[in-house]
Parts: sequence; C-alpha cells; structure tokens
Amino acid sequence: MRNLLASCLTLCVALSGLANHLSAEDKSSETALTLVVMDPMAAPLACDCVKGYAQRKYEELGKFLAVQLGREVNVVWAESLQAAMEKSDGKADLIIGKHSVVLSDAKQAELEVKPLARLTDLKDKVVQTGLFVVRSSDPAKTVEDLKGYRILFGPEDCDEKSAAPMALLKDRKVALPSPIETSSSCSNAAVTLMELGAEVKAAAVISSYAEPLLEGCGKVKKGDLRVIGESKPVPFITLFAKSSFSKKELAEISSALDEVGLDAKLLIDLETASGFVPWEDSAAAATVGVDSKKKP
Repeated sequence: MRNLLASCLTLCVALSGLANHLSAEDKSSETALTLVVMDPMAAPLACDCVKGYAQRKYEELGKFLAVQLGREVNVVWAESLQAAMEKSDGKADLIIGKHSVVLSDAKQAELEVKPLARLTDLKDKVVQTGLFVVRSSDPAKTVEDLKGYRILFGPEDCDEKSAAPMALLKDRKVALPSPIETSSSCSNAAVTLMELGAEVKAAAVISSYAEPLLEGCGKVKKGDLRVIGESKPVPFITLFAKSSFSKKELAEISSALDEVGLDAKLLIDLETASGFVPWEDSAAAATVGVDSKKKP
C-alpha cells in the first residue's frame, strides 16, 4: 500500500511539473508582442541615399521595449498593415507609421487601434506637411497661380498629400482639377512632373519629409523643382496600440516609451531629437509652421 501511495505521489508531482512547464510556455507565447513598422523612414522601407536620414533602426526599439516590458517583442516591417499581418500570422499589437495611413489600413483590416505616442523627428517636431512643387522653369510662384493646372496629389490615405493640400487650395479659392490625379509615391510624382512636356502646366504635392530624398536618391537633379506652397501640418509618425490592451498594459507601454528619450544611442538609431511624446488630439493644431509661400 505504501509503495502504491508513493508511486501515486510521484506521478502527481511529475504531472504538476509538466503542467507548470506547459503553462509557462503558453504564457510566454501569449505575452509576446508584435511591433509592426510602417514608418517610411525605417531602414528596410527607405533608400539609404542620404547619410543619417531615413534609416531608422526599429529593431533596436524592439530590443529596448523587450527589456523594459519583460516581454518578447517581434518586429515586422511592411509598407501596409495587411502585408505585415501576413508575415506575423495576423498579429499587430503595436503599429508605428504615418498617422493617417495606419488609421486607414487598420480600418480596412477591421482592427481597432488607438494612438498612444508620437515620435519626434530630428527637429523635435511631430508633424509633416504637403509641399506644392513645380518645375524650376514654371511661371507659378504661389498656390494661387495653380488655377487651371494639373496637380498630382498623393493617395487618399496620405493626409499631407491629399486632404491637407486640397484644403489649402480651397482656402485660396483655387478649384480642384478634374479629374483628381494621384501618384503612388513622392518619387513617382516628381519623375512624372519632370517628364511632362514644357507646355503642360502642372504641379505635384510631395511629403515634406521626402524632399531631401528626391535629390539624394537621384530622382530629380538639384534645382529641378521649386516649392511654391505648403499645407497646414498633419500628424506624422504615431505609435498605435490595439484597443484590446488593458489599462495596465497601456500604462506599462507608455512608461517604456517615455524612457526612450533617456537612451542616447536609441535616439540616434531612431533619428529622433527627444523620443516619444504622448498622443494629444490638439497637438497638430497647436503647431506653428503653416502654409508658407517659399521663394525659389
């Protein structure tokens, strides 16, 4: 009888240990986070034509968050949320990218997200603008001169190249061209503009962050284009969190993001002046840097 009891006790201990081991593995799998990177200035998503610009190393942010949160963080890069989720088995716990693009992609993916923080750029700003550009030989000097012009806008989900510049045209009483023409990227818009015949009156809208890259990557030559107007600022790089996170989890993630600004090397890796700042709905409206008329 004693031998039987001893055997039963040994078996129970063994099964308990196995259950704990499996439970730990399950917990580890459940707590791993997936960080989706859609930032057009991330190294894998941009060209390396301009030294020290548009080469953000988000793998370093992943490592940093893993230490701060005590959770594994898997980083996935893609130009769209759908493409990223195909790589991550449908997971997207944290998403960082252009504010309007992430919101648009999340809506299409039926994924509920909320803005958590904004990444400052090297000038410590958290916004971007749309720049109206024309060829250097074009007579247009201001946005008002674009009446009757062909204008190449950006995709509808890029506020800085669509909604914001259209609002500026309306404000300046310049009718929108019909039909609306769009280019998939700033480089495509610039190249298309340069290839049009000299007799064609045309302009393009590019993202302010992309201006240094056009010449750096050889898409256009220095002096080929002139900026004649700038839209009001819109939010730029925002980090979103899935809405299903608990308040405790969101607080922990926010606290970890606050610490980024204290890590000098990480600031360099992310090409940011001060790291992340908490999301505020009024942040863009409070930013100075509106619609200027730049001279050639």
